[in-house]
Amino acid sequence: MTVRVAVIDSGIHADHPHVGGVAGGVCIRRGGETAEYQDTLGHGTAVAGAIREKAPDAALYAVKVFDQSLAANVDAILRAIDWAIEQRMDVINLSLGTHNQDHRERFEQVMARAAAARVIVVSALEQDSRPLLPGSLEGVIAVGLDWDCLRDTYRVERRNGRSIYCASGFPRPAPGVPPERNLNGISFAVANVTGLLARELGRSHSNH
Repeated sequence: MTVRVAVIDSGIHADHPHVGGVAGGVCIRRGGETAEYQDTLGHGTAVAGAIREKAPDAALYAVKVFDQSLAANVDAILRAIDWAIEQRMDVINLSLGTHNQDHRERFEQVMARAAAARVIVVSALEQDSRPLLPGSLEGVIAVGLDWDCLRDTYRVERRNGRSIYCASGFPRPAPGVPPERNLNGISFAVANVTGLLARELGRSHSNH
């Protein structure tokens, strides 16, 4: 069984050599949904490349919520998660989040829908030591940064009774670009964990 991964981000440049194609996608904005998920920022493509590196057999779906900048309306993000649930994704990569706790109840509701559908949601636990939604919620695979962690692995630590998946914040290396000048940070720790979990999920499916 092919593992289906939704990448909620700035879209994906499907022809990028690190991506190797996508299985489909959608663009979600306040005005509605379109099929135009081409990435013009590069962030979603780099995230997808990190996932593809670790889970080469996964089916990647671009869910575009960012356009001119890495900022999106919360309604679009919540709708994107619901879209991924409706499309029966196995894993949702959310290399994003909000500090605004006013949205907590709405995120709890959509996370409950994901759990009921057995969809794994991977998201950042915090940024600048401040908790993020939905990554700080129960039931979400919460990701933290560990710059010393090798890119092809993660480690799990316990914080306040909860498992936190810690991973490298470096993306897939770009030829000719030093790591310190490439995109990096919590977004790619999330992507690295998503890719590794998708790979593990694919292996467990093939063993049944």
